[in-house]
Amino acid sequence: MKLFIDSGNVEEIKKAYAVGVIDGVTTNPSLIAKEGRDFMTVLKEIIEIFENRKDVSISAEVTSTEVQGMLAEAKPLAKLHPSITIKVPITPSGIKALKEMFKLGYKTNATLCFSASQALLAAKAGATYVSPFLGRLDDIGENSQKLLKEIRSIYDIYELETQILAASIRSHRQVIDCALVGADAVTMPYKIFEQLFQHPQTDQGLKKFLADWQTHNSRG
Repeated sequence: MKLFIDSGNVEEIKKAYAVGVIDGVTTNPSLIAKEGRDFMTVLKEIIEIFENRKDVSISAEVTSTEVQGMLAEAKPLAKLHPSITIKVPITPSGIKALKEMFKLGYKTNATLCFSASQALLAAKAGATYVSPFLGRLDDIGENSQKLLKEIRSIYDIYELETQILAASIRSHRQVIDCALVGADAVTMPYKIFEQLFQHPQTDQGLKKFLADWQTHNSRG
């Protein structure tokens, strides 16, 4: 399963990338706005971080709501680097745009997915990824894992090539749940990525190992 960082903070992305297990980045207008920086500048800096990786995906979202506007925004983004994946909302206009982008050979991420029917439409349109927003569904009392299982089953039954990129992740446990269901990728905030390393028994065990080693050396 691929692990992506969901962030517009270049320093966070650098720290995650340095660990050596990150496969890409997702951004959106809200994340970029939070940083208070120019969108294209941030995007170029993220691309530089992954410059030596050929298999990476860096999602950049369009803000237009009409087909031609989406296509116009996508063109310069796609030219930036082969790693760029164009994020498009799953709306009637978005599906039309996804189909056109597929013809143009762009990598795409069908975003703001909240139902299996939307995921089916995204796959039919040729999306590279579909991003079900799990945390937001859980926030309104719906079962996000049920949705993930439905999408996985539909894609497997019909051998659809679109990859499931689970988004809106709220906890490190949710990352594991996504892996168990068979999500192709998960994108998470940096703080959730940090939590993947953490367990109190690891800390206690390491502390004891170091103490025992120090005692052993002091005797020598």
